[in-house]
This record gives sequence, C-alpha cells and structure tokens, in this order.
Amino acid sequence: MRRPSPSRVLLHTVLVAASLAMVAPFLWQIVTSLKSLSEATTVPPTLLPEGRWENYGRVFDLLPFGTQFRNTVIVALARTAGQVLLCSLAAYAFARLRFPGRGVLFGVLLSVLMVPPQLFIIPQYQIMSSLGWLNSLQALIVPGLFSAFGVFLLRQFFLGLPLELEEAARLDGAGPVRIYWSIMLPLARPGLLALAVLVLIWSWNDLFWPLVVNSDPDTMPLSAGLASLQGQFQTDYPVLMAGSLLASLPVIAVFVFLQRQFIQGIAQTGIKG
Repeated sequence: MRRPSPSRVLLHTVLVAASLAMVAPFLWQIVTSLKSLSEATTVPPTLLPEGRWENYGRVFDLLPFGTQFRNTVIVALARTAGQVLLCSLAAYAFARLRFPGRGVLFGVLLSVLMVPPQLFIIPQYQIMSSLGWLNSLQALIVPGLFSAFGVFLLRQFFLGLPLELEEAARLDGAGPVRIYWSIMLPLARPGLLALAVLVLIWSWNDLFWPLVVNSDPDTMPLSAGLASLQGQFQTDYPVLMAGSLLASLPVIAVFVFLQRQFIQGIAQTGIKG
C-alpha cells in the first residue's frame, strides 16, 4: 500500500483541526442545552450534562415559539424569493443588455456595498413608521427584498454563460424577457440556489432590524424572540441554547441538502469577470 506523502498528511490534519474548531461551538450548544443553570455557570465548566430535556419544553413556555417560527419562515421565504427575482432581473440587465450609463449605474450599485448597513437604519425606520408598518411582517420583508451583493453575484454568473445561446434565441425572434425567463434563468440555477441559501440564512439569523421595528412578541421572528430571553441581571443559558438549537435546525437542514449546489454556484460566479 502506498504511504501518503507528508504534505497530504499535513493537509488532512489542518482540515480535521479546522473542522473540529467549527463544530465545537455547535456541540457545546447541545451540551449546554441539557444542563441546569448551575451547571452552565460552573467554573471550570462541566462536560457531561445532567440531561435536562425539559429545557426544550421551557422554550415553548417562555416564548410564542410557534408564532415566531411561522413569522421567521414567512419573512425568510419572502425575502429569498424577492431577492432571487429582483436581483436576477437587475443582474441580467447589467450583464447582457446594452444601455447608456450601464457602467456608471453598476458602479453606483457596487458603492452601496461599501456603506455600513447600520447607516440605513434610521431612514428605513422613518419610512416604515410613515407607512404605518411598525410591528408588522412587511416591515421585516420589504427592506430585505433587494441586495447589491445579490446583483453582483448573479451578474458574475450571467457573464459566464455562453453568448451563443442568447444570439441563437434572438435569431429565433425571442426578446430580452423571453431570453431571461426561458434561457438564462434555467442555466443560472446553481447561482440562484447559492444566492437563495445565502439570503435564507441571513434572513433567518437577522436580529438587529427586527429589534428596531418590532416590539410585539407576536410579530417578532425567532432571532428577536430568543434575544428577549437574555435578562438584565441573569440569563437562563440552558433554555437559551435549547431555543437557539431548535431555531437553527431548519437552516442547517437546508444547507446540508443544498450544499453541493451552493458550492457549485459560488465557484461558477468567478468564471468570467
């Protein structure tokens, strides 16, 4: 049997160590969710918990978990669908259509990526307030329907698609809308899935904006609801970890199911710049 080279052994050692470093917080979350409060705050920490499964039941007692879970699903799916549609339309226009000022407009769009998102909080809050949308799901959905990063990501993907397919469609009499819908979107499926996974995870974990516009527990997503479990003087960390684990399981399942398409889509955006 051929022995592995030292460089290959070193590479696998680094990869295993990095994997353990990434998985360790998730494993610690599971262990903490099964501890009592005294165990969770003991120094040095205990590794083997008592196995208090009732912590998961207490999450449903302290929060309207079902309502907040529904809110999170609605907001995440609406944001994802909106960004996939709107960003793909804008990306196709910047990548394939020729119109005056295209380069300038795209440069202005990219400049948005350099602005800290916190600067948009006050004007966005004022808009939501003037529309009467505070403590509503639309206040969580509408500001997240468009993304400059999503446009940039999909534009790179559209630039890598064969130009001959588009030219053949034009010869057959297809217009820009028909080409976009019938040819470009099916070919861009890996890029669309990559963007969808990114937006879904970001929307699911979004915390700051929901805390700003929603104070009613029945209109909060899970991220804001779990944040309310942190007390001013004491926090029940086992219950908080149990709730966080329950909230993260759907996103983990989506990523595991779509990880191959996600990696493929991210890799293919760099085919042509």
